[in-house]
This record gives sequence, structure tokens and C-alpha cells, in this order.
Amino acid sequence: VQLQASGGGLVQAGDSLRLSCVASGRTFSSWTMGWFRQAPGKDREFVGAINWSGDSTFYADSVKDRFTISRDNAESTVYLQMNSLKPEDTAVYYCAAARSWYLGRDIGGSYRYDYWGQGTLVTVSS
Repeated sequence: VQLQASGGGLVQAGDSLRLSCVASGRTFSSWTMGWFRQAPGKDREFVGAINWSGDSTFYADSVKDRFTISRDNAESTVYLQMNSLKPEDTAVYYCAAARSWYLGRDIGGSYRYDYWGQGTLVTVSS
């Protein structure tokens, strides 16, 4: 599986942005897809994930109610809709693919994910 994330950019606080991640290779529809981010000088952190069918999602507390993950299996694409962006959302955002879905916070473990995209930079100015 190869993952290509895009859609990052420079926005102002309160703005919205949608990231995309296109997958190629093995059957996309069987994979759990996750989003992670890494801010300058900080560890990579889990943002959210969606199961293979799209009927289950899980988000980090820091983005819950602001960010929404969706997927289009026909287009082999997963999306991260980010609303009400804050300066602390500034980071490189990565998409990743996992073989299974895990309940609760277990889905947030980066070790669960087998494939990673190259990242797209989101900068939120105050």
C-alpha cells in the first residue's frame, strides 16, 4: 500500500481545511485508515481513525467535534475535514493504514499501522 497525503497549507485560526489521502496497491477498502500529526519539536500524535466500511470512527480528545474523517472506497481515498482550526493544530499530518480495527484508544497506537504516507504540512496562524 502506498499512501499520498495532500491538502495542507497556511490558514488562519478558525478556518477549515480538508486533507486527502489517496491509496494505491492492495485493496483499500479492507484497511483501517488513520491520521496522525507531528508538531515541531513534539512527538507524533494520533488524530483519528476510520474503519474499513466507514461506519466507525475514533478521535483524539483534542480534535473531537472539530475534525471529521471520512472515506470513499471507490476512490481509494480517506479525508480529514478540519474545522475551527487553532494554532496548536499546526503540524505535519500523516495518513496511515492498519490491517485491523481496534476499539477505543487502542486504535491510536502508531504501532498498529503498517503503512504511512509522506505527510502534508498544515500551518494555522493566529
